[in-house]
Amino acid sequence: MSKLSQQEEKELIVFIKNWLKAYGYTQKDLANELNIRSSRTSEITQKLKEFYKKGGIFNIVKNLIKIEQKWLNNIHVETQEVNGTNPYKKLDIDSEFIESQPYNQLDLIDSVMNQINKDISE
Repeated sequence: MSKLSQQEEKELIVFIKNWLKAYGYTQKDLANELNIRSSRTSEITQKLKEFYKKGGIFNIVKNLIKIEQKWLNNIHVETQEVNGTNPYKKLDIDSEFIESQPYNQLDLIDSVMNQINKDISE
C-alpha cells in the first residue's frame, strides 16, 4: 500500500482527537487499546501508518471500530450494573438503529469517511 499523504494524516489525527473527546477517552486510553507504550500523537500516528500499510484506510477503520465497540460494550456493562439504563441514550444514539443496521463493509467505510469529512469541515 502507498503511504498516507500529509493531508490524510492530519485529517485522521483531527478525527481521532474529536472521536476520543466525543466518547470521553484520552490518547492514553487509545494507546492502551493499540498496545503501544506511549500515548504521544506521533506514536499513535505510527501505529495507524502500520495499519494503513497492511490494508489501507479500511484496515485503520476496522481497528478503530473494534476499539469503539469494546468501549461501547464497556459503557453498556457499566451502565447496566449501576442503574440498568440504556448506554446509547448517554451518547444520544438510538440503540435500535445501531443494532439493526446490517452495514456491509463499503457502506461502513463510506459512513466513516463522510463523518471524518464533516468533522473536519466544522
